[in-house]
Amino acid sequence: MHFSIPRSLIVLALGASMAPALAACGKHAPPQMGPPSVGYVVVTTQPVTLTSELPGRTSPFLTSDVRPQVNGIIKARSFVEGGEVKKGQALYQIDPAPYKAAYDQSTAQLLNAQANLATLKIKAERYADLVKINAVAKQDYDDANAAYKQAVATVAQNKAAVEAARINLDYTKVAAPISGRIGRSMVTPGALVTSGQTTALATIQTLDPIYVDVSQSADQLLALKRAIAGGQLTGAGPQSAKVKLFIQDGTPYPLDGTLKFSEVTVDQTTGSVTLRAVFPNPNKMLLPGLYVRAVIVEGTQPNGVLAPQQAVSRNEKGQATAFVVDAQNKAEQRILKTGQAVGDAWLVIDGLKPGDKLITEGLLNVKPGAPVRPVPAGSPPVPPPGAPASH
Repeated sequence: MHFSIPRSLIVLALGASMAPALAACGKHAPPQMGPPSVGYVVVTTQPVTLTSELPGRTSPFLTSDVRPQVNGIIKARSFVEGGEVKKGQALYQIDPAPYKAAYDQSTAQLLNAQANLATLKIKAERYADLVKINAVAKQDYDDANAAYKQAVATVAQNKAAVEAARINLDYTKVAAPISGRIGRSMVTPGALVTSGQTTALATIQTLDPIYVDVSQSADQLLALKRAIAGGQLTGAGPQSAKVKLFIQDGTPYPLDGTLKFSEVTVDQTTGSVTLRAVFPNPNKMLLPGLYVRAVIVEGTQPNGVLAPQQAVSRNEKGQATAFVVDAQNKAEQRILKTGQAVGDAWLVIDGLKPGDKLITEGLLNVKPGAPVRPVPAGSPPVPPPGAPASH
């Protein structure tokens, strides 16, 4: 038996089967995304000032212990503890009575010796004339001349004794050996002091200017000297570099200092060298023994290369790496040799050259050797080819 299918049903069936295909043709396929957009900066050279931040402590420019030069009883103290004293200012008075008596005695002995010398001189001159005419014996002249010479020696001896007595009398006034700030007194009036005693009566320290002693690695110091000798650094050098100071709480000291001295021996226990800087201290803000941090301006590298820190990362070996855009707009990974940090950048010793396009933005999407779309850092991102335009 033969059955015929109505044409209307065939049309409906065909339409239903083609509907998904027609719907699929009405949609657009997702566009193919192009290389990632990256921001770059062009590497240039510029003068770079190199600094080192080192720990240190302050120490007085001059220090002197006040000690007695003669024995005696302290009669008076004539300074204010903690105050300023001038060189030569009287600090203590030792009882001068016995030394005044000794001075007077030696002075009297000198006067007696001088009077005796005058008499013997006249006698020796008279005998010198008489011996020429044989009026006196030659032996008498020799005796008179010898007595005169002995009197000359006695006068000289007594003069020395007078001078020694005068010095001891002057030493009863204990004077300040240097100018500066004096500490507390270790004795009071009535105390017995002796010449050469180990205990100082007081200590004077000169605080303006003041020293700052810092420690630097011997390796760093040698590298700095080599850089200066090789012409890689210019400036005054490590012996007279400018120094800035920060106090223990981080407060910057308002006045700059100068590096004046470098120890000639390396500390065997720490491998460091002591550097000494001098700072003006007119207001006595810096006190001896204060912990500080010194920033030493070591010199200027005239053709330094700086890389922003966000552009530098580390590989599994701990090496510094960065990406640059090559001539084919592909990301090229470089291994860098970096120096110290300068602000928010690294000083690059090797691995970058002027003109390189250093990638600083979009690094998460960068792979070595992969194509990139470079734009100057800070520019709005460029949409990839085929991407729908934003409205």
